[in-house]
This record gives sequence, structure tokens and C-alpha cells, in this order.
Amino acid sequence: MKKMILLLVIMVVTFSCSKSSELVKYEPVVMEVEQPSNFPDMTYNLDNNQVTEAGFQLGKDLFYEGKLSSNNAIACAFCHEQAFAFTHHGHNLSHGVNGGIGFRNAQPIQNMAYQTSFMWDGAASHLDLQPIIPITSDVEMGETLSNAVSKLQAEPYYQDQFAKAFEDGEVNTENMLKALSQFMIMMVSSNSKYDKYIRNEDNVTLTPLESDGLSTFQNKCATCHATDLFSDQSFRNNGLSINPQLEDKGRFDILENPDDLYKFKVPSLRNVQVTYPYMHDGRFATLEVVLDFYDSAVVDNGNVDEILLRDDGTYGISLSDYEKESLIAFLKTLTDNEFLEDERFSEF
Repeated sequence: MKKMILLLVIMVVTFSCSKSSELVKYEPVVMEVEQPSNFPDMTYNLDNNQVTEAGFQLGKDLFYEGKLSSNNAIACAFCHEQAFAFTHHGHNLSHGVNGGIGFRNAQPIQNMAYQTSFMWDGAASHLDLQPIIPITSDVEMGETLSNAVSKLQAEPYYQDQFAKAFEDGEVNTENMLKALSQFMIMMVSSNSKYDKYIRNEDNVTLTPLESDGLSTFQNKCATCHATDLFSDQSFRNNGLSINPQLEDKGRFDILENPDDLYKFKVPSLRNVQVTYPYMHDGRFATLEVVLDFYDSAVVDNGNVDEILLRDDGTYGISLSDYEKESLIAFLKTLTDNEFLEDERFSEF
């Protein structure tokens, strides 16, 4: 009799676990995606992947989930820390499974729904596809999509979460990537001192030094770091000396177009105060060094953007000491502490 009872209990538990996702209903509670008045239009098509509360939560879970990596320990958040605008603080190059070291600096995750391409070289043309690159990279997360999905399928929690987040309830690659996108779509950084000043909010004003920096920025930097996204999203060669240890050819490696040699995507300058080190290989530790580079250290590597060509035939952006000081003061007004401390995006 005891054996029969035990067998019945085991059957009930087994049935409950295997069918748990079938008992959970789809919950399409739509979340509003912020569209700041000073931003250009969003480029992500929400009609194909509407952000819902369940989808956002699932995406957040996946962002902090080590099981997406081959050693079950390296989550997206390993290289993207919120306090530093989701960059890999203190690391020139991203790190990954088994002590692997990548060949580029981890980029911030912010305002992704307003971008048209992703990664330093534009290897991903859609936000839904971007996570495939780090997940499958041997030196980052080192996993296959099929293995990652299989691990999620084995977890009752994820069975339930996918059922809540998607109408078909399937734990599959498409839904995994869409959930990650929903989490990133909500990562809008738009409440810095600069934003409040430009939108005439809270009586915010710039100091004389910050205001002078804004003027210098508009005159000497805004062609590339355009709009209030602070990037024109183009790919440019900014005259860095070639790093012989990496031999990174930038966008050239994607399309093999000679005109793309050593071109990298113009990064946004939002939260730039906390996203150091700088450049695609993290070679510069401070903003002061970055401005010194543009002023006097740009090299002709054979394909430098013409916008950096000065009248005397040299390359760079001439900056006085005061212009550098004021520029840095202005760039610090782009720090959005509300975003950096937003509990919606934190793990706990």
C-alpha cells in the first residue's frame, strides 16, 4: 500500500512539472516604451515584438542567466554592469568562458531601440540578432543556441516564464532573443542634466564651463556624435594607430570593402563619464587622454576620415586646454544617474 501511495505521489509530481507551463497563461500586459521628446524616432519595430511585463521580466532573467554560456557562469551581465552603463568596468577587452579574452571593449547597453546597427563593426543589423554574437563567441559565452535553449527548456521556471511572455509559449531561440530585446528596448537613458536642460525641465541650467563645452562640442564634435543620441551611427576611421596585437580591421571584416578598413561605429557619448576605458580596444583610460589624442596624436593609417583633415594637411581636431576642460565638463552632464540606478534593470 505504501509503495502504491509513493508511486502515485511521484506520478503526480512528475506530471505537474512536465505540464507546469501548460497551466500558466499568456499575459500580454503591454509596457510603454519611453520616447523622449529630444530623441529621434525609434527604429525598432514594436509591431513585431511588443514589450510586455512578462516579456521584459523574462528578458531580464535571461540577461542575468549564466546558463546561456557553456560553463553556466558567464551571463550577459558579466560584461555589462549597470553602474557603468552596462559596460565591463576596468577591462580594456571583454572577458569570457575559460579565461577567454575578446578583442574589443564591451559597449554600453542603452537606447538600443533607437539604433540601426550593433557591435563596433555593425555585425548585427537587428537588435534581435545581436545576442547571438556574444552567446556563440568562443571567447565570450562559448555556447550554441540549441544548447542554451535546451538548458532553459529543462527548467520549470523558464517553462512558465516563456508561457507568460509569448502567445505560443514555446521555449525556443526566437522567443529567447525577443525577450532579451524587450529587456534592452526598455533601457532608455534620457534623464541626464543635459536632457533636463535641453527640455527645459526642473529649471536646470548649465554652468558657464559646461555651456562653453557644449558650444565647443557643437562646433567640433557634433558632426559624428550627432543628435541627442550623440552618434550619427556611421562607421568611421578616427586615426588610431594600429594595435599589432589585435590587428582589428573593423568593419572591413564584415563586408571586406577596402573603404571600410579600420572603421568602427561612432559610439554614443551618453554616460561616457562612467564607460571608460575608451575606443574599440579600450586603449585610453580617461577622457583627458581621448581629447589629447584628437588634438595631437591622430595618425594617418591610410584611411582616416576626411572630417579629421586639417587645413595644414595633418589629421586631428585642434583643441585648446580650456576647450578640453570645458568639453569634459559638458560630457559629464550626459551622465544619467536615474538610468544607472534604475532598479528595473538591476539583478536584485
